[in-house]
Amino acid sequence: MGMIEDIVAQQAEFIGWRHALHENPGIGFQETFAAELVEAKLREFGLDEVHPGIGGTGVVGVLRGRRQSNRAIGLRADMDALPIHEETGKPYASKVPGVMHACGHDGHTATLLATAWHLSRDRDFAGTVHFIFQPAEEGLGGALAMIRDGLLERFPCDRIYAYHNFPGIERGHICTRPGRMMAGCSFFTIRLQGRGGHAALPQTTVDAAQMASNIVVTAQSIVARNLDPNETGIISFTDVYAGTNSHNVIPDKAELKGCLRYFDKGVGALMKQRLEEVAKGVSATYGGHAEIAFDDNFVPLVNDPQATVIALSVAAETVGAENVRGNVAPFTGSEDFAYMTEQVPGSYVLVGAGPGAMPHNPGFDFNDEILATAASYFCRLVRAELA
Repeated sequence: MGMIEDIVAQQAEFIGWRHALHENPGIGFQETFAAELVEAKLREFGLDEVHPGIGGTGVVGVLRGRRQSNRAIGLRADMDALPIHEETGKPYASKVPGVMHACGHDGHTATLLATAWHLSRDRDFAGTVHFIFQPAEEGLGGALAMIRDGLLERFPCDRIYAYHNFPGIERGHICTRPGRMMAGCSFFTIRLQGRGGHAALPQTTVDAAQMASNIVVTAQSIVARNLDPNETGIISFTDVYAGTNSHNVIPDKAELKGCLRYFDKGVGALMKQRLEEVAKGVSATYGGHAEIAFDDNFVPLVNDPQATVIALSVAAETVGAENVRGNVAPFTGSEDFAYMTEQVPGSYVLVGAGPGAMPHNPGFDFNDEILATAASYFCRLVRAELA
């Protein structure tokens, strides 16, 4: 069947919306420009209901089909940018210093707006579509904020869907899998207290730098020796600080930051337990003290099998069966759409963006050529679910 003709014909306008979003990015819960643009466009399209301010800067649009039905589905897009200085050199580059759309959420938002535009023109379906524009996906809990603000009670969905652009996969190809799709993630901060002193008299000190170094090395044994070999876990230390910017002072304090990744909540709980034991045990061995704090940003994203069958069928209609992969390996990145799929059966797909910089890179830019593909996929999902 291919892409939907009137979406392709109108894609220059959709790309214009995307570029406007790209020029005016906002980090989590500060997506004012995006939220206002979304609200204005949804009202312009004549949706039945438009609800701003859900979970902070979130917006939900409600569109009812021409035929009555109690069924409803949700389509979700994220709106937030990242605190990264843009280096793309594009004419529509960010106008906000130190903030850019380095993950393509501007493209996701424009895709869902294009979907709402198309569906609002004929409403050829039976039931209700909830267009969910989410703030703060990048580790700040935007999905949870919307859920706690009554998202799923006020806008109940039988199933819910989302997508992410993905450089490195051939442009327009659609990939997913049933079951475990993306990892859960817990950020951690370890604060160490020792006793500082002169580098010439180490016997009088409790070296916080030595404690930190040994924790980094010892913690890797958690995955190697505590996890079932059939499970997956990652421990990454991303920030290690100790010292006074001096060559001859042994530091009394150190701080380590990083994250844990896992596909099973039980594995995540075990990793947190063991990391705390390692941090406290190693520091005590050297005569110091450790405190550890966790921030559980993401749960594992698990695709519902039935929703994924529907998603794969619709993907094949949109881009051709030869361009669809239905059993890709689970991805160790994280996505807070997972909080929604904990509550409602759903499926999450990756849409290939072709060659280019990976997300969270100052040279990244969403590939406009996949916008019509993703919007056609969303529209066909609605017609498949609400036939």
